Amino acid sequence: MDPVRTNLHLVSDATGETLNAIARATTVGFERASIVYHRWSLIRTRFQMHRVLEGIEHEPGPVLTTLIDQALRAELDTTCRRLNLPFVHVLDSVRQVLQDYNGEQAAARPGQQYALNADYFRRIDAMHYVMQHDDGQAAPGLAEADVILVGVSRSSKTPTCFFLANRGIKAANVPLVPHAPEPPGLQKPHCPVIGLTLDATALIEIRRHRLKLIAAGGPDGVVRQSTTEYVDDEAVRAELQWARRLCNSRRWPVIDVTRRSIEETAATVLQLMDAWHQRQAAAASKPA
Repeated sequence: MDPVRTNLHLVSDATGETLNAIARATTVGFERASIVYHRWSLIRTRFQMHRVLEGIEHEPGPVLTTLIDQALRAELDTTCRRLNLPFVHVLDSVRQVLQDYNGEQAAARPGQQYALNADYFRRIDAMHYVMQHDDGQAAPGLAEADVILVGVSRSSKTPTCFFLANRGIKAANVPLVPHAPEPPGLQKPHCPVIGLTLDATALIEIRRHRLKLIAAGGPDGVVRQSTTEYVDDEAVRAELQWARRLCNSRRWPVIDVTRRSIEETAATVLQLMDAWHQRQAAAASKPA
């Protein structure tokens, strides 16, 4: 059966990240549908809204929005009713619950979550930190980390750190290399240390792909390191076992990222960080 084409219009007065996340989460289960996303972001004037309405008329489909401006919402709502198209303001129900509970009307200012406030600058600072402390760089700076991720090469440490940085978390990553000296910051860490690991077969495939990318920049494009220990099955399995034993000996929790997305890995890191801080608080509250 041919896939069913569905135009999905995402209309936002900010960056549209909220709608993108909701759309990804809700459309993933439709296996027979071919979803075509139409993203309309930073829609804050009537002129911009008229472009949106023309697009919806040209390629009709359900409309999801986070618009706050009542006049723009009314125009969008009127057009959707005329075209008999579903129209959902995805924040309304949650906002209403909070307004009823708090007894306070929410301020109608678009893009408030992206204000240049302390939280914003904390995320920027965390991003700079990750870049400066990637792959074991600037070891003395580990004392400033909120969390340290350890693992063998190509175990998703760097992308996970950048994802965490976008949450304002200073995440350092340290590669675990057999026979190499351990960075001083890991001997008596002041923050959670979390290991990342994955299946040997998956790791070898990732490393081989990495070698091909490196070779592509060479004079002949030939991978000459395919038999190196870096991708040798026995050597990689031994490397992973060694790293696992090291983490276990230090009582560092380990996350298997083989079938996890970066988002899922980061969420688990946050849970483990919370658990670590709870243990520290409990220990500190015990009488001496």
